[in-house]
Amino acid sequence: MAAQFPDGFLWGTATSAYQIEGAADSDGKGPSIWDSFCRMPGRIRNGDSGDVAIDHYHRYRSDIALMRDLGVQAYRFSISWPRLFPAGDGAPNMAGLDFYTRLVDTLLEAGIQPFVTLYHWDLPQALQDRFGGWQGRETAAAFATYAGFVARHLSDRVRQFITINEFRSFVDMGYQGLDVPVGGRTVRISLAPGLALDRRGLAQVRHHAILGHGLAVQAIRAEGRPGTEVGPAENVEVAVPVTDTPDTVAAARAAMRALNGPFLTAMLEGAYDLAWLDAQGDCAPEVAPGDMAAIGAPLDFVGLNIYRPSAYVIADESARGWRAARINPSHPRMDSAWHLLDPEALYWGPRLVHEVWRPKAIYVTENGCAAKDEVGTDGEVHDTDRLMYLRAAHQALLRATQDGAPVRGSFVWSAFDNFEWTDGLSRRFGMVHVDFATQVRTPKLSAGWFRESARANRPV
Repeated sequence: MAAQFPDGFLWGTATSAYQIEGAADSDGKGPSIWDSFCRMPGRIRNGDSGDVAIDHYHRYRSDIALMRDLGVQAYRFSISWPRLFPAGDGAPNMAGLDFYTRLVDTLLEAGIQPFVTLYHWDLPQALQDRFGGWQGRETAAAFATYAGFVARHLSDRVRQFITINEFRSFVDMGYQGLDVPVGGRTVRISLAPGLALDRRGLAQVRHHAILGHGLAVQAIRAEGRPGTEVGPAENVEVAVPVTDTPDTVAAARAAMRALNGPFLTAMLEGAYDLAWLDAQGDCAPEVAPGDMAAIGAPLDFVGLNIYRPSAYVIADESARGWRAARINPSHPRMDSAWHLLDPEALYWGPRLVHEVWRPKAIYVTENGCAAKDEVGTDGEVHDTDRLMYLRAAHQALLRATQDGAPVRGSFVWSAFDNFEWTDGLSRRFGMVHVDFATQVRTPKLSAGWFRESARANRPV
């Protein structure tokens, strides 16, 4: 019999609120920084926004029925903070809570396990206006209050809570902009709120973001029911050794700690990596007493968003013991120019995280790819490239579990085509095609692969 994932492994899919819900100002929801950012000329391709997205706010019941038919066992979705707290703090909007209560109940009725992400980048605009967003410690405190509120009201039915999604993305690209090598050239990518802070300001935002995570962990522990589990979801920087030999794998382990210094390393060790701090010099963040204890609060799992390798590592004789190979311009990519193709990242990421930090459990909270998907004259969407990618990625992930990584599930990004941030509606990541004009849903070839793989508990 072919090798399978461990018993209880969850085959899931993932979305985020701003990317799918629409209903941007319905039922008392306040504006988010993404509502504002999308109205800035030139920020979003084709002037798109998440005002409607895929109208999931009104179509969630049929969307969940479709996921059930695809064999989805777990669904990772995010809660819109300004839908619950229009001002970021203060009085809650109970109509917003009612929506997520209905959503959770409908998932459970369909036999789908809910995983709730509390922050997937849609910060209440009010907190940006009052405190500069994550520039202010006040935002971290407000986030903890919001997290505790959600845990208090939903942890009777939701067991897993994810604090914050992809610190590196919304911090570095939102508060300074990030230069990304794409096909032999460098492209500056900016996300909401679209600021350009100096190094010192950016370091403080990084610190406040992981402080918000730590305070939220404490709030969820205090407010959640017994058995509630909590962890972050970070786009982990994956070091892939150029050879699977002891010296190079050891170098890759060292690279993992260094590359993830300001976020994952700090959260899992309760301290900033000293080499990383030294490199910051006068731009190191201000750390108040008790901050690192909160940031290093014990976790039940670690979520890893893995799409690509961050570096191919070569062992050397330097003090740090490794160096990165140059990425060849001819290296294959998926439809997104940033997406270097190497499913081996799904092996080395979980394996090295396990070997370096020994978390209790790991979930691959995002993995997937964009593709140029079109509905054919036969009414079908043959996304053969996504099928190839997902099969290879899950084969690599299966190997990681066989080698001891405690991976408990994988969430394909994404369930549906959606609003893909600065790419607007032009990048399709879904296993279900969405006609944005008519809102018609069409499962793709990859959706059929997912259903059969979930049934067999192995990539088929």
